Amino acid sequence: MASESIHLSHASIEGLTLLESLCDKRQIEAKEGQGYMERQINQRMSTLAHSEIRAMTQACEKVNGINMAQGVCDTPVPSVVLKGAQEAMESGKNVYTRFDGLPELRYALAAKLARRNGIMADPETEITVSAGATGSFHCACLALLNPGDEVILFEPYYQYHISALLAVEAVPVIVKMTAPHWTFSTDELERAISPRTKAIIVNSPGNPSGKVFARTELENIANFTIRHDLYAITDEIYEYFL
Repeated sequence: MASESIHLSHASIEGLTLLESLCDKRQIEAKEGQGYMERQINQRMSTLAHSEIRAMTQACEKVNGINMAQGVCDTPVPSVVLKGAQEAMESGKNVYTRFDGLPELRYALAAKLARRNGIMADPETEITVSAGATGSFHCACLALLNPGDEVILFEPYYQYHISALLAVEAVPVIVKMTAPHWTFSTDELERAISPRTKAIIVNSPGNPSGKVFARTELENIANFTIRHDLYAITDEIYEYFL
């Protein structure tokens, strides 16, 4: 059975290679015969790009420079994580989970939210585990926003927030904060509202400004969000940095 599986796998790969070769040949022939129409990728993806931070990291690697743009962790993996991963694989936990994540993790997150944040969330219906905050943010935008929906965010903002909004054809609406303490005007926040406003993004501690919203600011934003019936999308990845 093993040899048959390998043979079938190789046959499939060879078949795909032949298909690609034939497609390339037909495209060349079509171009030469003026019957070729160039295909374009999905226009939603044309605005999706890495953040400037990652672009700077790539540029830094090319010149063997010192990277002061991205916080790349160079410490070893904690032994408890290595041991836990090994034990999970040895016990057979290496296949698909439920779409919303392992129950142990969802219940642990619910307990943490209740204990540290005062948020009572049902781990069975209100918590979804994702592969990183970036993927989570993009999925939230896909799930909640329709083309043309307006979303308020504070400037300075994390570039990926803008990119993800544009990728789902939402419309970013900017409320500028003022240096050096990155304060914002509640009047300007009110002026950002329109009939198409659907959500507000709050990133605290903020990237790239380091802005930590004060309790009074968060209370104002919460009241604003409730008053206008908006979704609040919060990015709190640096929650324990301060």
